[in-house]
Amino acid sequence: MTRIVQGRRRTVAAIAALLVAVLASASCGAQIGEGGRFGVVYMDAQGYYAGVRKGMQDEAERMGRNVQLLELNAQGDASKESSFIDTVSSADVDALVLSPVSETASIPAIRLAHRSEVPVICYNTCIADEAAQEYVDAFILGDPLEFGGLLGDAAADYFIAEGIEAPQIGIVNCEQVEVCVQRRLGFEEALFAKLPDAEIVANQQGAEVDEAVDVAERILTAHPDLDAFFGQAGGATLGSIRAVQARGKVGQTVVFGGDMSTEAANALVDHRVLKGNVDISGVEVGRMAAETAQRVLAGEELEEFILPAPVEIYTTPEDGQAWLEAHPDGLP
Repeated sequence: MTRIVQGRRRTVAAIAALLVAVLASASCGAQIGEGGRFGVVYMDAQGYYAGVRKGMQDEAERMGRNVQLLELNAQGDASKESSFIDTVSSADVDALVLSPVSETASIPAIRLAHRSEVPVICYNTCIADEAAQEYVDAFILGDPLEFGGLLGDAAADYFIAEGIEAPQIGIVNCEQVEVCVQRRLGFEEALFAKLPDAEIVANQQGAEVDEAVDVAERILTAHPDLDAFFGQAGGATLGSIRAVQARGKVGQTVVFGGDMSTEAANALVDHRVLKGNVDISGVEVGRMAAETAQRVLAGEELEEFILPAPVEIYTTPEDGQAWLEAHPDGLP
């Protein structure tokens, strides 16, 4: 127990030292952060969150504001997230923008920010509905049911074209967060509407790429005749693609997944394994987050709590090439 307490104290101290350094550097240049200081939490290190960061910076620049971002990659750790939120709330940031790591474990920290009069904006994920309505000002969300439904439709159309009436499908999931559960429900509803004899033979967690490779390989071992994977997010999708390639299943097992990246776009251009990918642009979500934060800070009353982010599907090699050309920096 002593070691745990000491570890938490070191985490808090490290975050506090980082913020002191950032704020000290701001005092040396009067322009830094004059357009606002935002505490920003990224759930993990996947490329989507780099896109969110760029989107926030681009939107602030477009508005002519020099916004300072105090940032944390929570790495899926609710205690690390909590320590950071505690520190930035005490530092009087103008807003907290975050993708919470847990519907429940993230509630106390977000409650603290709210009680410290820090506006809270969720994106991608949020806390449980009742708590969100009380402590969160806005939630930027690409409809997860639509996300899954677009992939389910694309998968069904592919199997029908291939003459496969009862495909076996393995899911590599990120269902530790509710949006991924909703993605699965949307996928299943669309798939079974067209192919009622389709079967989900496995559904296992593998949110990070390395973990997803191991999970997908285990599923392939248990189900050697698997027709497809559904990767619920970026890491799950890329891990599934790599597992298919490593196990020599190219030409037999295909992948339908989520979250575009340079690797995913190249796989779509190749088109032997990845047949469809749905994306909610991190850059667009970041842009919306910065815009929403400024509206809240200006005292504007938002008409809706949930602000819909666009959901797009890519299914052809041409789609993949177009994405690569539109995203030369690789940020989704």
